Amino acid sequence: MALRGIDGHAVCEGPIEQVVRTETREAEDLLKKLDILSPPLSRNSARGIFCSRSLNLRSISAIGYDMDYTLVHYNVKAWEGLAYDYCMENLKKMGFPVDGLTFDPDLVIRGLVIDRERGNLVKADRFGCIKRAMHGTKMLSTQAVREIYGSELVDLRIEGRWVFLSTFFSVSEAVAYMQMVDILDDGIIPANLGYFDYKGLYKAMGIALVTAHLEGHLKNEIMSNPEQFVELDPELPVTLLDQKEAGKKLVLITNSDYHYTDKMMRYSFNRFLPSDMGWRDLFDIIVVSANKPEFFQISHPMYELVTDEGLMRPCFKVQIGGLYSGGSAKMVESSLNIHGNNILYIGDHIYTDVNQSKVNLQWRTALICRELEEEYNALIHSRGYRQSLLELINQKEVVGDILNQLQLTLQRRSKRLNAQTIAATDMDNENLSQSMKKLLVVMQKLDGKIAPMLEADGALFNKRWGYLSRGDFWDKSHLMRQIEKYADIYTSRVSNFLYYTPFMYFRSQEQKPAHDSYTHYSSQLDQFPSNGKLN
Repeated sequence: MALRGIDGHAVCEGPIEQVVRTETREAEDLLKKLDILSPPLSRNSARGIFCSRSLNLRSISAIGYDMDYTLVHYNVKAWEGLAYDYCMENLKKMGFPVDGLTFDPDLVIRGLVIDRERGNLVKADRFGCIKRAMHGTKMLSTQAVREIYGSELVDLRIEGRWVFLSTFFSVSEAVAYMQMVDILDDGIIPANLGYFDYKGLYKAMGIALVTAHLEGHLKNEIMSNPEQFVELDPELPVTLLDQKEAGKKLVLITNSDYHYTDKMMRYSFNRFLPSDMGWRDLFDIIVVSANKPEFFQISHPMYELVTDEGLMRPCFKVQIGGLYSGGSAKMVESSLNIHGNNILYIGDHIYTDVNQSKVNLQWRTALICRELEEEYNALIHSRGYRQSLLELINQKEVVGDILNQLQLTLQRRSKRLNAQTIAATDMDNENLSQSMKKLLVVMQKLDGKIAPMLEADGALFNKRWGYLSRGDFWDKSHLMRQIEKYADIYTSRVSNFLYYTPFMYFRSQEQKPAHDSYTHYSSQLDQFPSNGKLN
């Protein structure tokens, strides 16, 4: 019996390419009738899911989730602004002159690195080369950056010096520290507080910020007024329901305590769930106060929460449907009987969530980075600008190459060499020198246009630091290197999975080495014959 297509006609008759085209068109027509957005339209957008390493969701049996800035997204200005205010209040109690300072979230972006030795905030490319820097709240010139960091690379393994801004929770910390650097440089820290260098200042600021979190006032205020701090996403609960009903085991693993977790999840989820469901019904296992990243590294004692008031008792085995505090990822794996790359973990912290779950357990990983939506749109709107800049740079390269060839010709003539360059010429030396001077003037004019355009590249995203994903015009940022190395996929929000189905195969793009460029190769075919010599 022949296999029938959507329209009832037999399929798999004729060339396979023709069959594929026909059946695809018919399937797309069916999606339109069902009022379902065409998958490519929803994916090729700021809310797409981007793939670093191919991932088949059919092979994923369990999906783990972080909560803060992953399942629950906060208004950054409100949440981090409140954390900043409490930090400043504590610094004032310690005796620091912080009156008049205000929270400026545009001062920093995720992926920057604090240099505690110099009181700087820096942006590095994927190799660790520093491309932009700020001292205190003042941006440093390109020349100053070269003079300070010309021979240095960012090395995150040196924990005593470099601090990577991995998440939105780092925003209040970085803003407070850079403003405190200004105060230290101005020499207005009271003498009775003792001597401070930039490292000591960072430690004092850290104590003030940690105190703000530990005292509980910060989270109590957020729990009392969640509507001021939490940004609701009605598509999010539907996304998790799809995954659960597709047979995935769902696990919540958060560092937040139970009372805070329950309050945030009730507020964010329950209103969008069926009336007979609460947020806890979505998850097969819930772990609060997980103490990540150690949760992924070693085993801590685990406790079962047995009352809504938070009463706990020790336990040694995780049960499906349970609510726990502490423990380890290995205990979760054993309970689910699912291990390694059959688990996908989704979080917003590049180290605590993504790096450690992959390095220690070989879990598949997804990074949530809300800023991608703004950056994606900024990149789209800056295409014309970047194309104009690229054309100027290409012109400079052409002029520079001709200049170099003329210089080499003069050099060989002066050394009485007969060898000819690609730019062999019958010009005498004086005419060569005059041509070179003219080309130098052209180069200088091009530089005068290119330099400010390079400085302004990325200003649509952030006027100080440019794009999140780019170290400079040519290369990826240090953050992007971390994402591509440790996050199999990355996207702006969890609800973006709603447009991909729980059965999606994410395929990474072809990764070409520098010498494998078909465009370049085809353009050079006429110049380079098979013997490798120029025609």
